[in-house]
Amino acid sequence: MVCISLSAQKLSLEERKAEVLIKLRKYKLIKKQKHDDAVGYIIDMPKEKEKALVWCVPGESTVGIAAINRLQKAMKDAEMERGIVVTDGRYTHAVKQGAKKKNIELLPKTFPAFDIFEHKLVPKHEILEEKEKEELLTHYRVQPYQLPQISSSDPVAKAIGAKPGDILRISRNKSPTAGKHTAYRYVID
Repeated sequence: MVCISLSAQKLSLEERKAEVLIKLRKYKLIKKQKHDDAVGYIIDMPKEKEKALVWCVPGESTVGIAAINRLQKAMKDAEMERGIVVTDGRYTHAVKQGAKKKNIELLPKTFPAFDIFEHKLVPKHEILEEKEKEELLTHYRVQPYQLPQISSSDPVAKAIGAKPGDILRISRNKSPTAGKHTAYRYVID
């Protein structure tokens, strides 16, 4: 039998995804607010030193320009420069094309509504800081493109917010045969 907390039962799928996103990327929740057709989470992004608006669009099979315009208005009202859209639907071509220009991240429909790192087969992934990145490349005398690669659309890369050009440290726990193992991956588009 699976136990789900009472508060989790009241959340939409998109809201659960937003809360997982905030947890995995180590964002700080400032405020949650209901809008006419969406739920907005104002968050602090400590690593990027800025604030953003996570916009949950429930019940829409396709997110179009109208939904993005509502997000932009909410961003302007809250004086935010960045936005993240969470939906269980798909995005129109126009939205995909214009999102980067408007500083809006579009989470894919496949983004998990649970913490994928709680599964025993998913190792810990971390984005290296700039200093760690330089030390790694100097130590092994390699260029980033010479490292094994991981796509920025990989579910784990999406979950932790890895962008092309980042380097991930993947730490596998001790196993009877391999012991503790650390690997590095270069994030590509």
